[in-house]
Amino acid sequence: MLARTGAAVGCPRMAQLPTMTDTDSRTDAGSAAAGGDGTPLALAALMAGTLVGTVSNNVVNVPLPAILAEFDAPLGSGVFVVVGFLLTFTATMPLVGWIGDRFGRRRVYCVALVGTAVCAIGAATAPSLPLLIAWRCAGGAVAAAFAPAVMGLLTWLFSGERRGRAVGVWASVNGIGQAVGPTMGGFIADAAGWRWVFVPLVPVALAGLIGTMLHIPAFPGLRIPFDVAGAVALTVGSGALILGVALIPQPGTWVAVISLIGAAMVILAGFVWHSLRTDAPFVQVRLVAETRFARSSLAAFALMFSLGATLLAVPLFVVDSGRSTSTAGLVLLAVPATMVVLGPLVGRYQDRLGPRRVLRTGLTLLTAGQLALAVAVSGRITDERLETAFLVGMLVVTGVGIALVQTPAATGATRSPAGAQGTGLGLYNLIRFSGSAVGAAWVAIALDVATYPVVFTVAAGVVVLGLVSSFLGPDPQPLPR
Repeated sequence: MLARTGAAVGCPRMAQLPTMTDTDSRTDAGSAAAGGDGTPLALAALMAGTLVGTVSNNVVNVPLPAILAEFDAPLGSGVFVVVGFLLTFTATMPLVGWIGDRFGRRRVYCVALVGTAVCAIGAATAPSLPLLIAWRCAGGAVAAAFAPAVMGLLTWLFSGERRGRAVGVWASVNGIGQAVGPTMGGFIADAAGWRWVFVPLVPVALAGLIGTMLHIPAFPGLRIPFDVAGAVALTVGSGALILGVALIPQPGTWVAVISLIGAAMVILAGFVWHSLRTDAPFVQVRLVAETRFARSSLAAFALMFSLGATLLAVPLFVVDSGRSTSTAGLVLLAVPATMVVLGPLVGRYQDRLGPRRVLRTGLTLLTAGQLALAVAVSGRITDERLETAFLVGMLVVTGVGIALVQTPAATGATRSPAGAQGTGLGLYNLIRFSGSAVGAAWVAIALDVATYPVVFTVAAGVVVLGLVSSFLGPDPQPLPR
């Protein structure tokens, strides 16, 4: 089987590494649910981690001013409460993906649930800003395991159309997290103080842990080699790149930005060079270039860029227009609400309609939605109620586009040869969340030198590039089983 799998994707070195197909074929007692026999309770347990990871990422965005006020800290220092989590969360995803393959994805997922609860308690009780940032960085590192572990376990537990439906539910829960995180953070901070925003994460993580232990069988760890040089290069290079992008909006950081991004490019180029020349690389670079994985990753980057830009720019525009923050929150709710409603439907019907057709339709609608948002924030609509109604309508179109892209992109990644490995799933999610970071940084840059319409026009251009990438090559033949 290993030899045939390696040959099927044109990479003899692949024969040395296990794939998801190999894992699916195991029939030991601890793997009774392999082969597509996942249950709704198992899916619910996996969604707990998805929700906790998404909410952890954005729950401090709204209470950040209160945090800075308590510690009497400037924004330049306090921003690392947000950036620190995103940095470790994104950069370590391929590494924790490998750890899941090596030691078992269920085991790593359970450790991440426990670690998230511990880090939430640590952040809630942090006596100083440096310790709070440290706990947030640690929380990002453990939460990084959620995306590759959940996607891998979904692939293992669900097959055929059931997998598409499960991924659709996963997409909806991501939308719920996007909606609940900032709103919950603001509400709890106003009612009880910012420290309490971390408390709800603990019972959800523990509920997911219990559900996982009861309803998800042990995922067998595999003895696979560890490419230390490749793992360090990808993690450090990705972290430097994300940190450099995150620092762009900060005043007086251009030297650090250029240095970080330049170093990241050199390190990542070295990573590719090393991976192409070693017998057992950390990431199979040749598989990453395979068209199904490449177009799924580029589409995911494009949608997260537009989503990150929208979630930041729209509330700023609404508040700058003289409306309240509560109005801004209600207006913005149109995006995640649409994602939540459509996610399961897209998962149910994408295979019947054709995943690539659904993907392209979503990217087309997302482009149209971003261009329409550029008109909505241009000031050409003078009636405030009409402007708000048009804005909400275009946010719904944007949400529809995101829902139509997110599920087939994730499904395509899991079905690709690269997605058969935890490092591949980690790399897909690294690319996906990097899009969000770059989109948010773009808003800060654009509003400093340009206007709101420019924000969404450029976002539409990024989505068009994602649409063009969806025409990359035909789907490869299914791997032999």
